[in-house]
Amino acid sequence: MSCLTNQKPVTVPWVRSQKRHQKMTMLTAYDYPTAVILDEAGIDILLVGDSLAMVLYGEPNTLSVTLDDMLRHTLAVSRGAKRAMVIGDMPFMSYQVNTEQALLHAGRFLKEARAQGVKLEGGLEYASTVQALTRAGIPVIGHIGLTPQSIHAIGSYRMHGKMEKERTYLLESAQALAEAGAFSIVLECVEKDLAHEITEKIEIPTFGIGASPNCDGQVLVTQDLVGLSIERIPKFVHPITSLKEPFRQAILDYIERTRQAPETGPLETRGEIVASP
Repeated sequence: MSCLTNQKPVTVPWVRSQKRHQKMTMLTAYDYPTAVILDEAGIDILLVGDSLAMVLYGEPNTLSVTLDDMLRHTLAVSRGAKRAMVIGDMPFMSYQVNTEQALLHAGRFLKEARAQGVKLEGGLEYASTVQALTRAGIPVIGHIGLTPQSIHAIGSYRMHGKMEKERTYLLESAQALAEAGAFSIVLECVEKDLAHEITEKIEIPTFGIGASPNCDGQVLVTQDLVGLSIERIPKFVHPITSLKEPFRQAILDYIERTRQAPETGPLETRGEIVASP
């Protein structure tokens, strides 16, 4: 267990204070047990990402996950977090219609799911939404570069910032989100030199995912990091371990142990009542 669990809970001011000071860590969590393990290890931010649509539900993209899905999973994670900040990902069409909708839905993450903030995708076009949320006291993490909720418009999962027009848009978006009150920004699949430039130019921390290692922090999908993903793992992840085979082997050992057990079961041998699973 990390000694970090004895420290004070992570807050927005603390995250801001780590800019150019200490690299921060963010990992996804979708359930209570994972949240407890990551929190005890000392992860700074637990992101309840809409990626749960693919990781947990087997969907081809993030678009099908609902607000109720996200609130339910965020509450489970919040129950397991003591030190880590919990951020709920606002799902597709939960904030795009208008500012009033965004305020109501973001507020539910704090009121019902006990999150400490929300994350939403989009750049310049959502700066006014971010401003409205932060004015209402709702901490916001921005997200630019590859925005999975726009996959049908983008066309493919690719690096962003290669073309000058795209570079300009991302730079202006990062600055606009910072000025609107976002306390940090996720840079997903942003060209390395551009991610570094954005990190240097804005006064709030950046979290890279498939972007520059020079960002102020990094964020990954936990299942990718520990080798539990079912689908292909992005090449930028560099898994630290592979838990899939030990998991599979444990199940095989259980099957073998069960099939080789004597016919007299535990009820007869111990004389006690065993609760059904």
